[in-house]
Amino acid sequence: MTSWRKSSYSSDGNCVEVGRGVGVRDSKAPSVRLPLTAHQWTQLLRLVKSS
Repeated sequence: MTSWRKSSYSSDGNCVEVGRGVGVRDSKAPSVRLPLTAHQWTQLLRLVKSS
């Protein structure tokens, strides 16, 4: 089982959760997730930070 972590910026329940080695999901629809490899996660973070 994966431990999901919510963003520290989450205050009203609208957030993205991250599961180590699994991917990301919307906290309002936890059964749906976007699987990401470690490399894909790194690329996603790089893209978000550069925006």
